[in-house]
Amino acid sequence: MPLAHLDRPFDYLVPQSLAADAVPGVRVKVRFAGQLVDGWLLDRAERSDHPRLAYLDRVVSPVPVLAPEVARLARVVADRYAGSLADVLRLAVPPRHARVEKELLAETPPSDAIPTTPAGTATPAGTATPAGTVTPAGTATPAGNAMPAGNAGPPDPGGWRDYPAGPALLRAVAEGRAPRAVWSALPGEDWAARYATVVAATVAAGRGALVVVADGRDLERLDAALTATLGAGGHVCLSAALGPARRYRAFLGARRSDAPVVIGTRAAMFAPVARLGLVAIWDDGDDLHAEPRAPYPHAREVLLTRAQIEGAGALVGGYARTAEAQLLVETGWAREVAADRAVLRARTPAIAPTGDDPQLARDPGAATARLPSLAWTAAREALRADLPVLVQVPRRGYLPSVSCADCRTPARCPHCAGPLALPSAGGTPACRWCGRVAAAYACPHCAGRRLRASVTGARRTAEELGRAFPGVPVRTSGREEVLADVPGGAGLVIATPGAEPVAAGGYGAVLLLDSWALLTRADLRAGEEALRRWSAAATLARPAAQGGRVVVVADGALAPVQALLRWDAGWFAARELAERRELGFPPAMRMASVTGPPAAVADLLAQARLPDGAELLGPVPADGDRERMLVRVPRARAAAMADALHAAAGVRSARKAADPVRLQVDPLALF
Repeated sequence: MPLAHLDRPFDYLVPQSLAADAVPGVRVKVRFAGQLVDGWLLDRAERSDHPRLAYLDRVVSPVPVLAPEVARLARVVADRYAGSLADVLRLAVPPRHARVEKELLAETPPSDAIPTTPAGTATPAGTATPAGTVTPAGTATPAGNAMPAGNAGPPDPGGWRDYPAGPALLRAVAEGRAPRAVWSALPGEDWAARYATVVAATVAAGRGALVVVADGRDLERLDAALTATLGAGGHVCLSAALGPARRYRAFLGARRSDAPVVIGTRAAMFAPVARLGLVAIWDDGDDLHAEPRAPYPHAREVLLTRAQIEGAGALVGGYARTAEAQLLVETGWAREVAADRAVLRARTPAIAPTGDDPQLARDPGAATARLPSLAWTAAREALRADLPVLVQVPRRGYLPSVSCADCRTPARCPHCAGPLALPSAGGTPACRWCGRVAAAYACPHCAGRRLRASVTGARRTAEELGRAFPGVPVRTSGREEVLADVPGGAGLVIATPGAEPVAAGGYGAVLLLDSWALLTRADLRAGEEALRRWSAAATLARPAAQGGRVVVVADGALAPVQALLRWDAGWFAARELAERRELGFPPAMRMASVTGPPAAVADLLAQARLPDGAELLGPVPADGDRERMLVRVPRARAAAMADALHAAAGVRSARKAADPVRLQVDPLALF
């Protein structure tokens, strides 16, 4: 049950008519408090400590879709994030699709369709259901779904030779060990091919692998790389974008071990994988890895928990590095995999800022210009060499923010106080929150009616650059429409972060505009996120020896800019972690946010028996009439904090408190 005070297993009797189908992992219907509710059968036992038990009402489907190791993981994740098991299982197993199940059962007898227990484990033939524990994860491959065992020899490191620790990582995986690594990828690195090599080594050792990426574009690249390495049918793709039927079919394929490898977006972090030998995540700093539904788990943390529970290896990779990944290195939980400086210099484009002192001496207007002369010159030279140019702009749209042309007051919606935006050059300002048109807008301070740009979006940038470089093709790529790969030849590509297309042979120049929009965000991770987005764009440029240039419109003295210039994500992550440790911020400390009406927040915190050393920070306004309190504890007391908050939520749910309170452990946004 999702209610906190009912977050535990309940025992039921199995009638003889359902005994054959009622196996661990199936969906069931039971009577609870007089109502027919959905349930999961977690385990079968001979007896129960409860004297009076009701019977199972029915087995919804004989297909055991909940693997025992996933059920165990779900309980651990629920406890870590102060959530309920029901909420985690809702994320772990996709909604049932009856037609897909019928097709599966028609193809294969139910007893062979999906293994009901780990190999070598017998299911008790009793009449009672869950005894309060979850069946532990098995380590053997289910019968009838054998994977290749043994290794023909050490794998070819391929591109991993560019990293001193790369071949050792592959050998450890191929020998069936469980290495843990944090990988800093080189500029221009084919990360999907490197991941495919590690996965192939895992499969050759007779074990399975699970890889999670942030979005569909990365999933397509990894899918193609694994198909080339393992062959067709060597892996299963899981993504919420597949649609209900295809997603459920892929999930059932993973459950019955049709292939030893599962890849996918955030939806795949709980995917069942037999004999799990490796978990991997690419670009763990992307906020798409954070689940927006309760209990709000992060894919990185779920995968690392799986590695710990099941004795699997772990690989955390990216062009940039998060403070959380740096903590893994500094505590010794994982080893760093990075290239030496000689290889790095050969692969890195020439990177230059526009706001350092020598550049300002040559171009005094660079401090205020949106496209300083250095950036304009780099673009012009690349276009003359018949090479494409990438321009990264943080904001989409035309003019996503405008202000009064006379007094510079930000233009706000008269109805909801949301920011006004202009959709086009001759468009009418409209609110970005409520969508209302403000055709007759007048500034409330000076009564002025003229508007000016406060923030310039990708479409306005494309318009401006089209005038600056007449005759050059200009294309935009953003959330509304992501461009496919760009062919060779001169041209301008204006893209928002995450939507940058790959150019054949690499871009001649990459311009990183409006850096202030990323660096001045009221966010603990502003610098980290800026470096991540810049690195993702800069890696698409050619190496410096081939004429590749990157120009970042920012002061070269800033730490994120310095990290980009030296391509040293590890240095910046260590610096960030040291500062957060000194200030008491995650991941050096563990935090939980409690958000809701003031009285409800105060009530929950009054009920919580927080561990010694817990600090309360706040309250601060959240949204509407709600407020937020932060609870901070040392990492060693994180489990006690989560238990205390979950127990307090249980007291409120048992009392049927009217006002809900949202609990988030380690939220991405603290402010």
